[in-house]
Amino acid sequence: MTLNLIIRQAIAADAHAVEVLYRQLVNNHAVSVLSDRITQVNQDPNTALLVCEYEGIVIGTALVSLCADVMFQAQPFAVIENIVIESSFRNSGIGSALMKEIEDFCYRADCSKIMLLSSSDRIQAHMFFEHVGFIGSSKRGFVKYRSQFNIAE
Repeated sequence: MTLNLIIRQAIAADAHAVEVLYRQLVNNHAVSVLSDRITQVNQDPNTALLVCEYEGIVIGTALVSLCADVMFQAQPFAVIENIVIESSFRNSGIGSALMKEIEDFCYRADCSKIMLLSSSDRIQAHMFFEHVGFIGSSKRGFVKYRSQFNIAE
């Protein structure tokens, strides 16, 4: 399927659409996308919240952040988070187009690598990530959520 897609930086007015997509990604009632936060993210040259629009409707999103590093001189590395395509549009090339835009962003920033985490049970997503060139067997990811932080109060 060939679609006429627009991939662009999210704007404050996209907050509700991005939140709807995030709710397809995770079952968490705490998900809340603030339009003011999207505006703040847009002002950060090291972060891009991208959306994929089709016929005026936001049908995909991903966040990419550049992280300062010292290992390879001044090259940053990138982390991708919250990649989601509207379920009825999956397997139509939208995810690949979104990832290509992210890769271009990272190339222009001279990134040494791009990393992402994916829930261990999202097998279809893992197959997609490998399809677009990510290697799932070379590293192992670990996560510690805020509720697990060991903070003395």
